[in-house]
Amino acid sequence: MKRTIAISIEQLYRPQPGGIATYVRGLASGLAALDDESLDVIGFAPRGVPRDGLPVRAVHAPVGVNLLTRLWPIWPLGVPGNADVVHATSMAGPFAGGKSTAVHSVSMHDLLWRDEPATSTKAGIRFHEGRLKLIASHDELRVIVTAPSLVERLADVGIEAGRVHTVRLGVNDPGEPASRESVYEVLAGHGVRGPFTLYVGTREPRKNLERLLEAHREARSINGELGDLVLVGPSGWGGVPTADATVLGTVPRAILNGLYRDATVVTYVPRAEGWGLPPVEALHAGSRVVASVTTPSVEDNTEVVRVDPLDVHAIAQGLLAALNMGNDVASRMRRQASVADLTWRNVALDHLAAWQ
Repeated sequence: MKRTIAISIEQLYRPQPGGIATYVRGLASGLAALDDESLDVIGFAPRGVPRDGLPVRAVHAPVGVNLLTRLWPIWPLGVPGNADVVHATSMAGPFAGGKSTAVHSVSMHDLLWRDEPATSTKAGIRFHEGRLKLIASHDELRVIVTAPSLVERLADVGIEAGRVHTVRLGVNDPGEPASRESVYEVLAGHGVRGPFTLYVGTREPRKNLERLLEAHREARSINGELGDLVLVGPSGWGGVPTADATVLGTVPRAILNGLYRDATVVTYVPRAEGWGLPPVEALHAGSRVVASVTTPSVEDNTEVVRVDPLDVHAIAQGLLAALNMGNDVASRMRRQASVADLTWRNVALDHLAAWQ
């Protein structure tokens, strides 16, 4: 007997899909990878064309994404009536629909609008606070989180721990990295001709680049093997000064993979973070990693040097400590093994367990 799993994919229809879209695509691909004939996976969506395709079939509501988001708290428009599971991949909803016996769940990825209110608009904060209150009031609604620390924080707002299920997130197969010669050709074009420390992510205040820049200067004055600080990724909201760092901007995936592989240290020290993909990608490449204690993706990973993101000296000492970690084949393989279970197939299995 088939079980119909319906997941919201409205994030793919937004102007800036962001990290939640990565999760949506990953969960859909993971469910498809199970190749389980007893599952019928459907993505329910607003009217229009998504920015990216999915390996599952989609059904469409007759309205656009903005109106659909406003309707979902009161009307599960677009949700398949035969769904055994209705999963909202974000706080947008919906929180009902499907069969009368359907399991309903919602993913909560962070509380960043509380942790970093300056990075949200007043309307954004009102939206998230309203949805949080709504989620808390639905006792039957299961809440799926990727950061174990959220369990206790959600209990503080009235969402009992028994309703909360922690799941892993996955990393896409990155493909082959560019050759070392190609990577250093790109770096040389920006004036970098020796070892380098790598940051990957958007350039915005929450990512704490001002402290990272200062900490890197301090650490490099002690050990020059850190080399130049190289920043990869787009400029985000409320751009920040980059001082003497080298900015590459966005680069092709093969070059990024090569940068991860060849970096002396990869560092990622945001003040607050929902999950944090770059440190996991770096570990997947075997690199030495420094990350803030606020980065959930590596909070239990003993292969990572974890630091206080508000302490410049602590970040500097973390960079120096990472240099003392092994960088031989065995060490790199150990770091790769530390994230080997972060696959989208395992993410799908975690969700299925939460929906039992």
